[in-house]
Amino acid sequence: MEAADIARVLGVYAQRVITPRGSTAVSGLELMTALRPPTKAVQDPATGNWVSGYNAGSLGVEPMDPAPPEATPEHPVVVNSGWTGGFLSEEAYQWVRSVDLLSDEECTLPFAVGLDLNTAFLAAAARLVVGLSAPDHFHAPKFNPKIPGSWLVDLSHIELDPRLPSPFTPDGTRPTGPAWYQTHTVAYAQELGHDVHPIEAYLRRETGAYLDPWHDRLKTAYVDTLADLGVTKELDDRAFLAAMEQHKQIDPALAAVLGAIKATVKGGVGKLRERPQGKHYKDGEPWPAMQRPTWRPDIRAAVISKARVNMHRKLNNMVRMTGLYPLAVLSDCVVYPSPGDSPLDFLPYAASGKPQPGGFRLGPTPGLAKLEGVQSMLWAVDLMEKGLNPARHIKGGDAVLDEGE
Repeated sequence: MEAADIARVLGVYAQRVITPRGSTAVSGLELMTALRPPTKAVQDPATGNWVSGYNAGSLGVEPMDPAPPEATPEHPVVVNSGWTGGFLSEEAYQWVRSVDLLSDEECTLPFAVGLDLNTAFLAAAARLVVGLSAPDHFHAPKFNPKIPGSWLVDLSHIELDPRLPSPFTPDGTRPTGPAWYQTHTVAYAQELGHDVHPIEAYLRRETGAYLDPWHDRLKTAYVDTLADLGVTKELDDRAFLAAMEQHKQIDPALAAVLGAIKATVKGGVGKLRERPQGKHYKDGEPWPAMQRPTWRPDIRAAVISKARVNMHRKLNNMVRMTGLYPLAVLSDCVVYPSPGDSPLDFLPYAASGKPQPGGFRLGPTPGLAKLEGVQSMLWAVDLMEKGLNPARHIKGGDAVLDEGE
């Protein structure tokens, strides 16, 4: 890229997102703080002077210890307490359907088509209520889907169709006993019609939609940049697919900005649980990242839990509307068997031609889908038989698992 183009990329990014500070991940985290500053000027009633005070809705100026199940195994909270009660495992999907569960009808379909959800973590951050205060410990609490936190609950009794991944685990396997889950995961079990009886929980009394301004700014940046590349909300699905095929060639510099915006989302979420680095680190020692107010693994877990639940809800609705089951899921990419080489050949549409709500829908906004790639069904089955994930390779090459790391 020419120097002038690099300058333009940085300028547009600074204008639409934030002045770059190091990596996109660092910028993503800095943007959270910039939009929800920890302090504001307040007047001291005694002296009349303006002093620094807590800004409601922010994460404040002091780091906050996580609940033990929300921490990482090397965290001082875990090491110093001797915690052995298990950990949250709210991660992005990495699931492949068993080849034994493929029907003859599916195997005769000629194509495997990959759909990718636009900035799925960003879509999950919208109106996401997270904890703002320290966690409190409860034994046998009644489940409340409105309270953010971590719940120890047994979901292993829930029978689900094995042709879909379990919504409760990142690898899509059925839980084997009690485990820690973020509120959204437990709420989804309830949504599916199951009783949930938490054994214990770490919950936060003060809550707020901390990420809302971050979501709004990045969504606007993403949508505006795509629109500048010719991909607008007004396009019908066929025109949208055609525009997405060409958008990177229209303006490579703006395409780089778009890539940076996406990386800002994923990197920012990942930074909420940055692990220690360096070969001399010893378990139980504090590390620099955990000593900032934005080291919040519970918020990262909330985003990823909601994103995974959103994905499963769409998978479920697709079965209901089309009878189709996915071959594989990797984070925000899902692969379906298809009679044609386009999403238009299997996505649900009403008689009027409008997309059916609830399933996967094509479009340029966060949470809607775009085409990730197309391969032959034989290619997909071959990978599945080898224990590989077609969603990782459907674009051609090797996709990076976006775990928010």
